[in-house]
Amino acid sequence: MAEDVAPAGPLVHRAVHHAAIVWILAAVEFVVAMIVVQQKYANYSLKANYISDLGGKSSPWAIVFDASVIAFGLLVILGVLLITTAFPARRSRTVGLGLIAFSGIGSVGVGVFPESFHPATYHVAFALLAFLAGNLALIVLGAAMFRDTRWAGYRSYTMFSGLIGLIALILFVAHLDLALGTGGMERLIVAPMLLWLVVAGIHLLRVPAYAPRILPKSPAA
Repeated sequence: MAEDVAPAGPLVHRAVHHAAIVWILAAVEFVVAMIVVQQKYANYSLKANYISDLGGKSSPWAIVFDASVIAFGLLVILGVLLITTAFPARRSRTVGLGLIAFSGIGSVGVGVFPESFHPATYHVAFALLAFLAGNLALIVLGAAMFRDTRWAGYRSYTMFSGLIGLIALILFVAHLDLALGTGGMERLIVAPMLLWLVVAGIHLLRVPAYAPRILPKSPAA
């Protein structure tokens, strides 16, 4: 049976603003770390190299990249804990935010078990968890935004972002790189999620915040 949920007003709890800042910080620190470590990696190719090569034994700044991936995952999970009230209380909210949390766990695992770790199955499993859960989360959260005025205009963008990342993941697993190379296709998996964290974060910071009103206790009769 479809849920009959009244549209929410254009306000968010102030904790949601904190979540927005955390998610923006997560995306920015990861991208900056990736760019910096790429500069230190001799002959690194955005097209031919995997993102995880930056955290492998051939990378002179592997520890910086691995630390940034772990930090990204932890910040994403923290954001999930703070952002709950930005969505109506629906099952799709629970599932969508749960998937984002799993994506964060996957990112932490990628940093803890880098590319050079043996057995490699740990790294691959956590990377797949991060990729799959993150993009599925955006599709589900798009459904959670239905009839919520706080997300007006962002529902289609959110679902489209998840769909692009999911299609890229399927092509990546099927070894179809569409002339982008393995590295380029992997970035197409990750980019929609990273961009969404920033876009959604900036949007939420622009939505007025409120704090719950604390009513005085009634005097005893």
